Amino acid sequence: MTDQQAILNLAQQRAAEKSLPYDGALTPQEAHALLQADPNAVLVDVRTRAELDLVGRIPSALHVEWAFYPGMVANPDFSSQLQAELSQRHCDRDVVLMFLCRTGGRSHNAAVVADALGFNRVYNILEGFEGEANTDKQRTLINGWKHAGLPWTN
Repeated sequence: MTDQQAILNLAQQRAAEKSLPYDGALTPQEAHALLQADPNAVLVDVRTRAELDLVGRIPSALHVEWAFYPGMVANPDFSSQLQAELSQRHCDRDVVLMFLCRTGGRSHNAAVVADALGFNRVYNILEGFEGEANTDKQRTLINGWKHAGLPWTN
């Protein structure tokens, strides 16, 4: 079994344990390893443009906003924008599709939508970009993509 398959199996086990409707749940480190191992894998960042500008972004990620700042107003065109972006990248329904947000909530919702759209290999990235907040409501100190030291830019 390859490292890639072992990661996917573990993610699928988490999904089964949590009764998730999509294929799996990945840690940021696992998601990064999949991106390194599979040149066709796609990471979709669903955070707002303001979050990307103020907190940072993952260089190779596709960006489709789940909601808009200010007010976190739902993006009514999320499904069509996601499909258009993936089509531009020539992605088929079997691409490994990973979703990321600040902490894992919006990306969970996006993964549910992608699964409903018929994508066959849909994963949520647990902990998100910034991770959990500590007792002082500060992020990036406990877990998440940034805390793990994975690639990101301003």
